[in-house]
Formats: sequence, structure tokens, C-alpha cells
Amino acid sequence: MLRFLLVRIASAIPVLIILSVVTFAIIQAPPGDYADFIRSQLMNQGGASFAQADAQAQIYRHEHGLDQPIVVQYFNWIGGILTRGDFGYSMFYNKPVADVVGERLPRTLALALVCHLFASVLGIGFGIWAATRQYSWIDSLLSGISFLGMTVPRFLMALIIVYILVFQLNVSEIGSFYSPQFGGAPWSWDKFVDLVKHVWPVVAIATFGGLAYNMRVMRGNLLDTLNAQYVETARAKGLSGGAVVMRHAVPNALHPLVMYQGVVLPYMLTGEIETAIIFALPTVGPAIVGSMAVGDVYVTATFMMVLSATLIVGNIIADMLLALLDPRVRQQGGIH
Repeated sequence: MLRFLLVRIASAIPVLIILSVVTFAIIQAPPGDYADFIRSQLMNQGGASFAQADAQAQIYRHEHGLDQPIVVQYFNWIGGILTRGDFGYSMFYNKPVADVVGERLPRTLALALVCHLFASVLGIGFGIWAATRQYSWIDSLLSGISFLGMTVPRFLMALIIVYILVFQLNVSEIGSFYSPQFGGAPWSWDKFVDLVKHVWPVVAIATFGGLAYNMRVMRGNLLDTLNAQYVETARAKGLSGGAVVMRHAVPNALHPLVMYQGVVLPYMLTGEIETAIIFALPTVGPAIVGSMAVGDVYVTATFMMVLSATLIVGNIIADMLLALLDPRVRQQGGIH
């Protein structure tokens, strides 16, 4: 297993390099940079003339290497990461990019993992429930929920919930994790309850899409598995219906869902990002949008690389889980 893990990690390195090049090039493609943002700020808020603002922008561009060719900027950025662990300096947040990522990424990952846990447990459970009651009203109801979860855009659900909370229920604390009285307070049960009150819409929306996919896939796979010959043999031996489903059918129907774990983490991250942007939570989503709007290239590039890395890590974890679950995969891949 260790050899398999090392091979997968080694094969992921070229992919990350290619992704870093493509990401950096795409981010730099639109015209303008952070120096242009400074020029507009000096003119609009500082009252400077165009000539004065442009002179200051050119000085800033030269001091921070923004006037260098894009190839030089890329190698300066990637070289700092590889040699010093330096992801660059955020011009907008006025601090190292690593600090910006360190403040926002753990919150995002925590929310994404919570959503993944709920989506997996509920989706698989509902999928088993629907498959074992095929064509019943329960199956129809759950299938309708699955259809909505896979078709309704998450940002639209977020906008609807924001409208209900703000304009119908007069909720004013939108855009934070805690109420003011709990901001710097130590952990307690009351602080945890307050956190749940603030983040439940993001968790619910991001979970809904993953739950729908898990339920749909689990239902379809389990229906196919229940008609397999070895399941019929288990029934013929006199096993109860529950034992046949849980001991023989469900483990084999889980294989495609295990492979799905390779994309579920970035899927949950993007779900959290979309809804966090609507709710203005201090996580990765608003930071990406804000940095892209002002041309803070190193923040945007680093966050995009982190999301790319989660996809690769998720696929490696999925391969390992599948190898542990299915002995045939271990034999074919030479894993011991």
C-alpha cells in the first residue's frame, strides 16, 4: 500500500505543475493588475489627477515586479513556494498569502468535511431506503428530492434563504460565524450553538447537492445489485431480507460511491464557496472573488492551486479506499 501511495503522489506532481502554469496564465490573462486598482483608488478617493495616480501606480508596479513578463512572475512565485515555502505577498490584504490562506482555508475545509459527512451518511441511507421500497411513495418522494438537489443551482438556493432570513425573518447577523458577544470568547456550548445558528444555511445548501448525488447513485447501484445471482443465492439460503441487503448487496453497491470520493471534496468546497460568497462568510470564496476583482494575483493563484490539490488528494484517497474495500483491485494493481 505504501508503494501504491508513493506512486500516486509522484504521478500527481506533473499534474500540479501543469495546473499551476494554466492557473497562473488564466488569472493573468485579463487586462489590468493591482497597480491599476491603486490608480483608480487614488483618483476616486484620493482626489489625485490621472498623471499623479498613474505615476504612483507605475512606481508600485515596478517595486512589486508587476511590470515583469508573466513568465518571470510565474517562476518567481513558484520558486518561492518550492525553495522557501513563500506563496507571495497579498497586495490587497497587505500580508503574506500564507497568512490569508491559513486564516480562511481551515474554516472552509471544516465546513466542507461536515457537509461531506452529512451528505454521505444521509445520501447512502436514503438511497438504501428508496431502493428497498422501489416504486413506493417513499421512493417517489426521495427521487424528487434527489432531482431537485442535482438541478437547482446552489447560489439560487443561497439567495432564496438570504431573502427569507433578512427580509422575512429580520435576521441581521449575516456574514459572520459568531454573534459579537461570542467573537473572542473561549469555546463553550453556547458558542457552539451560536456557530450552528450562523453556518447552518451554508452547511444545508452544500450538503443538499452531495446528498442528492449519493442517494441517486446508491439507489441505482443497489437495485442492480439486488438482482445479482449471489444475492438470490443468499435469499435461497434463508437469510432475512435485512441481512441480504446489508451484508451482501450494500457493500458491493458502495464501490462507485467510493470512487466518487475522489471528486466529492472539491465538490463540497465549491458548494461551500458558492454559498459563502452569498452569505459573505470569511472563508475561501469571498477571498477568491475579492482578490480577482482587484488583481491580487498571488492570492487567487494560491487558492486555485489549493483547490486543485484537493481534487488530486481526493482521488488518491478514493483509490486507497477502493483498494481496501475490494481485494480484486489490490490484486490487479499489485498492492500488498
